[in-house]
Amino acid sequence: MEKLSIIGAGTMGHSIALSAAWAGKHVNVYGINEQDVENADRGLMNKLKVMADSGLFTASETEKIRGNIRFSIVLEEVIADSTFIIEVIPEVLEMKREMYKKIEHLVGEDVVIASNTSGFKPSLLAKEMTHPNRFVVTHFWNPGHLIPLVEVVKGEYTDDETVRRAMHVLAEMKKKPILLNKEIPGFIGNRLQYALFREAQALLDAGAATKEDIDAAVTYSIGRRLPITGPLMTADMGGLDVFSAISNYLFEDLSTDQRSGETLTRLVEEKKFGDKSGEGFYHWDKAVSEKLNAEREQILIHFLKNDLKANGEGTE
Repeated sequence: MEKLSIIGAGTMGHSIALSAAWAGKHVNVYGINEQDVENADRGLMNKLKVMADSGLFTASETEKIRGNIRFSIVLEEVIADSTFIIEVIPEVLEMKREMYKKIEHLVGEDVVIASNTSGFKPSLLAKEMTHPNRFVVTHFWNPGHLIPLVEVVKGEYTDDETVRRAMHVLAEMKKKPILLNKEIPGFIGNRLQYALFREAQALLDAGAATKEDIDAAVTYSIGRRLPITGPLMTADMGGLDVFSAISNYLFEDLSTDQRSGETLTRLVEEKKFGDKSGEGFYHWDKAVSEKLNAEREQILIHFLKNDLKANGEGTE
Protein backbone atom coordinates (compact mmCIF):
# COMPACT_ATOMS: atom_id res chain seq x y z
CA MET A 1 0.00 0.00 0.00
CA GLU A 2 1.31 3.45 -0.97
CA LYS A 3 2.27 5.82 1.85
CA LEU A 4 0.49 9.04 0.98
CA SER A 5 1.44 12.64 1.64
CA ILE A 6 -0.31 15.80 0.52
CA ILE A 7 1.46 19.11 -0.02
CA GLY A 8 -1.06 21.85 0.66
CA ALA A 9 -3.66 22.05 3.44
CA GLY A 10 -6.22 24.28 1.73
CA THR A 11 -9.76 23.30 0.80
CA MET A 12 -8.71 20.76 -1.81
CA GLY A 13 -5.72 19.52 0.18
CA HIS A 14 -7.59 18.56 3.33
CA SER A 15 -10.56 17.31 1.28
CA ILE A 16 -8.30 14.87 -0.58
CA ALA A 17 -6.78 13.84 2.75
CA LEU A 18 -10.30 13.18 4.04
CA SER A 19 -11.02 10.89 1.09
CA ALA A 20 -7.82 8.94 1.74
CA ALA A 21 -8.42 8.71 5.48
CA TRP A 22 -12.03 7.58 4.96
CA ALA A 23 -10.66 4.74 2.81
CA GLY A 24 -8.42 3.68 5.70
CA LYS A 25 -5.19 5.30 4.59
CA HIS A 26 -2.83 7.15 6.91
CA VAL A 27 -1.96 10.47 5.30
CA ASN A 28 0.40 13.32 6.16
CA VAL A 29 -0.56 16.86 5.12
CA TYR A 30 1.82 19.82 4.79
CA GLY A 31 0.63 23.31 5.73
CA ILE A 32 2.68 26.47 5.22
CA ASN A 33 2.21 27.71 8.82
CA GLU A 34 0.25 27.06 12.02
CA GLN A 35 -2.68 29.22 10.89
CA ASP A 36 -2.91 27.23 7.67
CA VAL A 37 -3.01 23.99 9.65
CA GLU A 38 -5.56 25.37 12.11
CA ASN A 39 -7.86 26.44 9.26
CA ALA A 40 -7.46 23.04 7.59
CA ASP A 41 -8.27 21.17 10.79
CA ARG A 42 -11.38 23.29 11.32
CA GLY A 43 -12.51 22.71 7.75
CA LEU A 44 -11.84 19.00 8.09
CA MET A 45 -13.89 18.70 11.27
CA ASN A 46 -16.79 20.60 9.69
CA LYS A 47 -16.79 18.24 6.72
CA LEU A 48 -16.63 15.18 8.98
CA LYS A 49 -19.60 16.44 10.99
CA VAL A 50 -21.74 17.01 7.89
CA MET A 51 -20.84 13.58 6.52
CA ALA A 52 -21.57 11.84 9.82
CA ASP A 53 -24.84 13.76 10.27
CA SER A 54 -25.79 12.68 6.74
CA GLY A 55 -25.23 9.02 7.54
CA LEU A 56 -22.12 8.40 5.44
CA PHE A 57 -20.42 6.97 8.52
CA THR A 58 -21.04 6.75 12.25
CA ALA A 59 -19.90 9.19 14.91
CA SER A 60 -17.40 6.63 16.20
CA GLU A 61 -15.91 6.26 12.73
CA THR A 62 -15.41 10.02 12.60
CA GLU A 63 -12.72 9.83 15.27
CA LYS A 64 -10.95 7.01 13.46
CA ILE A 65 -10.95 8.90 10.16
CA ARG A 66 -9.60 12.04 11.84
CA GLY A 67 -6.90 9.93 13.48
CA ASN A 68 -5.66 8.84 10.06
CA ILE A 69 -4.68 12.43 9.17
CA ARG A 70 -1.60 14.20 10.52
CA PHE A 71 -0.85 17.85 9.78
CA SER A 72 2.63 19.37 9.93
CA ILE A 73 4.40 22.56 8.88
CA VAL A 74 7.69 20.70 8.40
CA LEU A 75 7.97 19.46 4.81
CA GLU A 76 10.69 16.92 5.65
CA GLU A 77 8.44 15.28 8.25
CA VAL A 78 5.47 15.11 5.94
CA ILE A 79 7.24 13.34 3.08
CA ALA A 80 9.92 11.40 5.00
CA ASP A 81 8.41 7.94 4.45
CA SER A 82 6.15 8.75 1.51
CA THR A 83 5.90 6.67 -1.63
CA PHE A 84 3.18 8.80 -3.27
CA ILE A 85 2.97 12.60 -2.96
CA ILE A 86 0.10 14.78 -4.19
CA GLU A 87 0.87 18.48 -4.61
CA VAL A 88 -2.12 20.77 -3.98
CA ILE A 89 -0.66 24.29 -3.90
CA PRO A 90 -1.79 27.43 -5.81
CA GLU A 91 -1.89 27.40 -9.63
CA VAL A 92 1.37 29.29 -10.06
CA LEU A 93 3.80 27.53 -12.40
CA GLU A 94 7.06 28.66 -10.79
CA MET A 95 5.74 27.97 -7.29
CA LYS A 96 4.91 24.42 -8.28
CA ARG A 97 8.26 23.84 -10.00
CA GLU A 98 10.13 25.12 -6.95
CA MET A 99 8.17 22.75 -4.74
CA TYR A 100 9.08 19.78 -6.96
CA LYS A 101 12.76 20.72 -6.70
CA LYS A 102 12.50 20.72 -2.90
CA ILE A 103 10.69 17.40 -2.88
CA GLU A 104 13.15 15.72 -5.26
CA HIS A 105 16.03 16.62 -2.93
CA LEU A 106 14.24 14.89 -0.05
CA VAL A 107 12.87 11.66 -1.55
CA GLY A 108 14.10 8.75 -3.62
CA GLU A 109 13.60 8.60 -7.37
CA ASP A 110 10.96 5.87 -7.04
CA VAL A 111 8.52 8.16 -5.17
CA VAL A 112 5.63 9.31 -7.35
CA ILE A 113 4.98 13.05 -7.43
CA ALA A 114 1.49 14.00 -8.59
CA SER A 115 -0.15 17.39 -9.07
CA ASN A 116 -3.77 18.35 -8.53
CA THR A 117 -3.49 21.08 -11.17
CA SER A 118 -6.70 21.77 -13.06
CA GLY A 119 -5.01 23.25 -16.11
CA PHE A 120 -1.24 22.93 -16.47
CA LYS A 121 0.06 20.20 -18.75
CA PRO A 122 2.16 17.65 -16.85
CA SER A 123 5.08 18.04 -19.27
CA LEU A 124 5.19 21.77 -18.54
CA LEU A 125 5.15 21.19 -14.78
CA ALA A 126 7.80 18.45 -14.93
CA LYS A 127 10.11 20.23 -17.37
CA GLU A 128 12.78 21.07 -14.75
CA MET A 129 12.52 17.86 -12.72
CA THR A 130 15.44 15.47 -12.41
CA HIS A 131 13.14 12.45 -12.75
CA PRO A 132 10.12 13.63 -14.78
CA ASN A 133 9.16 10.02 -15.50
CA ARG A 134 7.66 9.75 -12.00
CA PHE A 135 5.44 12.81 -12.41
CA VAL A 136 1.72 12.65 -13.22
CA VAL A 137 -1.37 14.85 -12.87
CA THR A 138 -4.17 13.64 -10.59
CA HIS A 139 -6.92 16.24 -10.93
CA PHE A 140 -9.53 15.93 -8.19
CA TRP A 141 -12.81 17.83 -8.48
CA ASN A 142 -14.08 20.20 -5.79
CA PRO A 143 -15.33 19.17 -3.25
CA GLY A 144 -12.65 16.51 -3.35
CA HIS A 145 -14.16 14.39 -0.55
CA LEU A 146 -17.57 14.11 -2.23
CA ILE A 147 -16.93 13.96 -5.99
CA PRO A 148 -15.51 10.60 -7.12
CA LEU A 149 -13.90 11.66 -10.40
CA VAL A 150 -10.13 12.09 -10.64
CA GLU A 151 -8.53 12.83 -14.00
CA VAL A 152 -5.15 11.11 -14.37
CA VAL A 153 -3.11 12.86 -17.05
CA LYS A 154 -0.02 11.24 -18.50
CA GLY A 155 2.68 13.66 -19.59
CA GLU A 156 5.34 13.39 -22.26
CA TYR A 157 7.83 11.98 -19.77
CA THR A 158 5.49 9.97 -17.51
CA ASP A 159 6.26 6.24 -17.52
CA ASP A 160 3.63 3.50 -17.46
CA GLU A 161 4.53 2.37 -13.94
CA THR A 162 3.78 5.83 -12.58
CA VAL A 163 0.38 5.79 -14.28
CA ARG A 164 -0.33 2.30 -12.96
CA ARG A 165 0.50 3.36 -9.40
CA ALA A 166 -1.63 6.50 -9.69
CA MET A 167 -4.65 4.57 -10.92
CA HIS A 168 -4.16 2.00 -8.17
CA VAL A 169 -3.86 4.45 -5.28
CA LEU A 170 -6.95 6.33 -6.47
CA ALA A 171 -8.89 3.08 -6.65
CA GLU A 172 -7.75 2.36 -3.08
CA MET A 173 -9.18 5.77 -2.15
CA LYS A 174 -12.48 4.61 -3.72
CA LYS A 175 -12.33 7.29 -6.38
CA LYS A 176 -13.28 6.97 -10.05
CA PRO A 177 -10.02 7.58 -11.95
CA ILE A 178 -10.11 8.19 -15.69
CA LEU A 179 -6.95 8.23 -17.80
CA LEU A 180 -5.89 10.79 -20.41
CA ASN A 181 -3.10 9.46 -22.58
CA LYS A 182 -2.81 12.79 -24.41
CA GLU A 183 -2.06 16.16 -22.86
CA ILE A 184 -4.83 18.60 -23.71
CA PRO A 185 -5.69 21.91 -22.01
CA GLY A 186 -8.51 21.57 -19.50
CA PHE A 187 -8.35 17.77 -19.62
CA ILE A 188 -11.83 16.24 -20.13
CA GLY A 189 -14.15 17.58 -17.44
CA ASN A 190 -13.33 21.26 -17.82
CA ARG A 191 -13.50 21.09 -21.62
CA LEU A 192 -17.04 19.75 -21.36
CA GLN A 193 -17.99 22.15 -18.56
CA TYR A 194 -16.68 25.22 -20.38
CA ALA A 195 -18.28 24.25 -23.69
CA LEU A 196 -21.61 24.42 -21.84
CA PHE A 197 -20.58 27.64 -20.07
CA ARG A 198 -19.60 29.29 -23.38
CA GLU A 199 -22.99 28.54 -24.91
CA ALA A 200 -24.76 29.75 -21.74
CA GLN A 201 -22.86 33.05 -21.97
CA ALA A 202 -23.69 33.41 -25.65
CA LEU A 203 -27.39 32.84 -25.01
CA LEU A 204 -27.38 35.43 -22.21
CA ASP A 205 -25.44 38.02 -24.22
CA ALA A 206 -27.77 37.55 -27.20
CA GLY A 207 -30.82 38.16 -25.00
CA ALA A 208 -32.24 34.77 -25.94
CA ALA A 209 -33.40 34.11 -22.36
CA THR A 210 -32.92 35.25 -18.78
CA LYS A 211 -30.12 33.86 -16.66
CA GLU A 212 -32.69 32.05 -14.54
CA ASP A 213 -34.24 30.29 -17.53
CA ILE A 214 -30.85 29.38 -19.01
CA ASP A 215 -29.86 27.74 -15.72
CA ALA A 216 -33.28 26.05 -15.45
CA ALA A 217 -32.86 24.61 -18.94
CA VAL A 218 -29.92 22.62 -17.57
CA THR A 219 -31.05 21.75 -14.04
CA TYR A 220 -34.53 20.62 -15.15
CA SER A 221 -33.48 18.68 -18.27
CA ILE A 222 -30.02 17.42 -19.19
CA GLY A 223 -28.90 17.89 -15.60
CA ARG A 224 -31.39 15.21 -14.58
CA ARG A 225 -29.99 12.72 -17.12
CA LEU A 226 -26.26 13.37 -16.82
CA PRO A 227 -25.78 11.55 -13.49
CA ILE A 228 -26.86 8.37 -15.27
CA THR A 229 -25.77 8.79 -18.89
CA GLY A 230 -22.92 10.91 -20.21
CA PRO A 231 -23.16 12.70 -23.57
CA LEU A 232 -22.03 9.78 -25.72
CA MET A 233 -24.25 7.20 -24.02
CA THR A 234 -27.14 9.67 -24.16
CA ALA A 235 -26.64 9.90 -27.92
CA ASP A 236 -26.66 6.11 -28.20
CA MET A 237 -29.94 5.95 -26.29
CA GLY A 238 -31.51 8.74 -28.36
CA GLY A 239 -30.33 7.33 -31.69
CA LEU A 240 -27.09 8.29 -33.41
CA ASP A 241 -28.91 9.09 -36.65
CA VAL A 242 -30.98 11.68 -34.77
CA PHE A 243 -27.98 13.15 -32.95
CA SER A 244 -25.96 13.28 -36.17
CA ALA A 245 -28.73 15.09 -38.04
CA ILE A 246 -29.11 17.67 -35.24
CA SER A 247 -25.34 18.12 -35.01
CA ASN A 248 -25.14 18.82 -38.75
CA TYR A 249 -27.43 21.85 -38.58
CA LEU A 250 -27.00 23.03 -34.96
CA PHE A 251 -23.20 23.11 -34.82
CA GLU A 252 -23.24 25.86 -37.46
CA ASP A 253 -25.11 28.13 -35.05
CA LEU A 254 -23.37 27.32 -31.76
CA SER A 255 -21.02 29.86 -30.19
CA THR A 256 -17.40 29.77 -31.32
CA ASP A 257 -16.30 32.71 -29.12
CA GLN A 258 -12.62 32.57 -28.25
CA ARG A 259 -12.85 34.82 -25.17
CA SER A 260 -15.17 35.41 -22.22
CA GLY A 261 -18.55 36.81 -23.20
CA GLU A 262 -19.58 40.46 -22.94
CA THR A 263 -21.54 40.08 -19.69
CA LEU A 264 -18.90 37.99 -17.93
CA THR A 265 -16.12 40.37 -18.97
CA ARG A 266 -18.06 43.36 -17.64
CA LEU A 267 -18.84 41.68 -14.32
CA VAL A 268 -15.19 40.80 -13.77
CA GLU A 269 -14.09 44.34 -14.63
CA GLU A 270 -16.59 45.60 -12.02
CA LYS A 271 -15.10 43.11 -9.52
CA LYS A 272 -18.41 41.28 -9.26
CA PHE A 273 -16.99 37.78 -8.84
CA GLY A 274 -20.11 35.94 -7.71
CA ASP A 275 -20.60 34.28 -4.33
CA LYS A 276 -17.27 35.41 -2.90
CA SER A 277 -17.94 39.12 -3.59
CA GLY A 278 -21.70 39.15 -3.05
CA GLU A 279 -22.68 39.74 -6.66
CA GLY A 280 -22.06 38.16 -10.06
CA PHE A 281 -24.65 36.92 -12.53
CA TYR A 282 -26.82 36.70 -9.39
CA HIS A 283 -26.94 38.63 -6.10
CA TRP A 284 -25.53 36.72 -3.12
CA ASP A 285 -25.94 37.33 0.59
CA LYS A 286 -24.80 35.08 3.40
CA ALA A 287 -28.15 33.32 3.80
CA VAL A 288 -28.48 32.55 0.08
CA SER A 289 -24.89 31.36 -0.14
CA GLU A 290 -25.19 29.06 2.86
CA LYS A 291 -28.51 27.65 1.65
CA LEU A 292 -27.33 26.85 -1.88
CA ASN A 293 -23.97 25.47 -0.78
CA ALA A 294 -25.72 23.21 1.76
CA GLU A 295 -28.23 22.03 -0.85
CA ARG A 296 -25.48 21.24 -3.34
CA GLU A 297 -23.52 19.40 -0.66
CA GLN A 298 -26.55 17.27 0.22
CA ILE A 299 -27.15 16.38 -3.43
CA LEU A 300 -23.53 15.27 -3.77
CA ILE A 301 -23.87 13.21 -0.59
CA HIS A 302 -27.04 11.64 -2.02
CA PHE A 303 -25.14 10.52 -5.14
CA LEU A 304 -22.21 9.32 -3.04
CA LYS A 305 -24.55 7.21 -0.91
CA ASN A 306 -25.92 5.66 -4.10
CA ASP A 307 -22.37 4.84 -5.21
CA LEU A 308 -21.62 3.23 -1.86
CA LYS A 309 -24.86 1.25 -1.96
CA ALA A 310 -24.07 0.00 -5.47
CA ASN A 311 -20.70 -1.21 -4.19
CA GLY A 312 -22.24 -2.87 -1.12
CA GLU A 313 -20.76 -0.30 1.26
CA GLY A 314 -22.00 2.43 3.53
CA THR A 315 -23.87 2.63 6.80
CA GLU A 316 -27.47 1.57 7.28
